[in-house]
Amino acid sequence: MTGTVITVAQQKGGSGKTTLAANLAIALVGRGHSVAVIDTDPQGSLGRWFMTRREARGGEAGLDFGTASAWGVGYEAEKMRDRNDFVIIDTPPKIDSDLRPALRESDLVLVPVATSHVDLWATESILELAERVDRPVMLVLNRAAARARLTAEVSEELSALSAPRAETAIANRVIFAEVLGEGTGVTEKAASGPAAQEIQALLDEIGAMLQG
Repeated sequence: MTGTVITVAQQKGGSGKTTLAANLAIALVGRGHSVAVIDTDPQGSLGRWFMTRREARGGEAGLDFGTASAWGVGYEAEKMRDRNDFVIIDTPPKIDSDLRPALRESDLVLVPVATSHVDLWATESILELAERVDRPVMLVLNRAAARARLTAEVSEELSALSAPRAETAIANRVIFAEVLGEGTGVTEKAASGPAAQEIQALLDEIGAMLQG
């Protein structure tokens, strides 16, 4: 049985894509799954997160890492999914990047949308690409500010888009920046905290969508 591939994609920078990918990976490892993360972003942020984690811990069972170009991601994903339960692909935040190879490998395309109308507009191009390659999409409101009028507006417009959205919103919390720099995840740093609860709730929704 081959692993499940989740591609985290958003063509506007600042959506929290890499942070979300890293935290989902750590939460899945915490649930007993073997997970590989693949960094296709030339900035290499996910790779730096992984190296920080590996160097600090001398390697860790259950978490694997690979890099690939936009066109080489198919080979890397196939290799990783043969030996892991989950593969999470982080993609470049550039409107001119060809995301189709990564999307084709996906069992689910997860699209984080930060709380701005510009992020919302950028989401439409991802939905079009995913539709062309016939892959399911889940939208997730990310870096959401509590009790902000803009958050409510973007949330309402997000619900009106053609793809389903997660009920869970990921709040804009300092701990997410902290764990990325530390090479950890919120479910490790503060397992009972609100950030960890949000990640776990999102994982439950992802699991339900994959099964259904």
